[in-house]
Amino acid sequence: MKSSTGPGSSRFLLGGLIVGVPLLLALLGPLFAGEPGPRAASFTAGGGHWLGTDFVGRDVWRLVLLGGRSVVLVALAATVLAYAVALPLGLASALTRRGWLEELLMRPLDVLLAVPSLLMILLVAAVLTPGAVGLALLVALVNIPDAARIVRAAAAEAAARPAVEALRMQGESWWRTAVGYVGRSATRTLAADAGLRFTGVLYLVATAAFLGVGVEPDAADWAVMVDRNRTGLFVQPWAVVVPALLIVALTMGGNLLVDSALEHRKKRQR
Repeated sequence: MKSSTGPGSSRFLLGGLIVGVPLLLALLGPLFAGEPGPRAASFTAGGGHWLGTDFVGRDVWRLVLLGGRSVVLVALAATVLAYAVALPLGLASALTRRGWLEELLMRPLDVLLAVPSLLMILLVAAVLTPGAVGLALLVALVNIPDAARIVRAAAAEAAARPAVEALRMQGESWWRTAVGYVGRSATRTLAADAGLRFTGVLYLVATAAFLGVGVEPDAADWAVMVDRNRTGLFVQPWAVVVPALLIVALTMGGNLLVDSALEHRKKRQR
């Protein structure tokens, strides 16, 4: 009898442990942050502050508890929004029999795909001043082209099967054919892509916030904390090291979880 544990299981457990800490802090931290206390001198250690103070004398531990929710929620919202647009576009492109319609749906996305994601966000931010909602929309926008291509590629393979032609001959609705059969057949591929995409979106959101896009300069945000406190790195390193490690843990733990899921999928296909 084979053991259920192995490299894949160990990687999954390790990824869950790594990503669990920052996720818990991001989602539950604001409940335990409490009211802000009086400000102390900037970049000091001790004095009743577990992790010292930041560049304006605020308690770093309290900012850590408050600063993760914005990063995680914006990344989740951007990922969901990207797929909300990419799924119908990719499915319609894969199932249509009209070449001109496929070109109309996919070619404009190729133009967006040619522009680097961060450059697109910075260009828009130079004209507008997006908040958290605007940042989520921008990150979703730059992820739609690639997500739509993945959806189309996964759906095209299922759409070429005889079962789809049989459904058309039976007079089944487009919705049942596209979602009920083609979409369900591509679920595993899309789930794997969603895991990888969320990691990339998280990195992009953190980078944009680090550059001051979508957040206030003194906001309680992990990426902003890294940027604003780096001048005191050698005086009071915790204000930079702790939020930076939490962002790294989110991305690295997410990658490990996705890798283990893909490995498990390959084993099942064998």
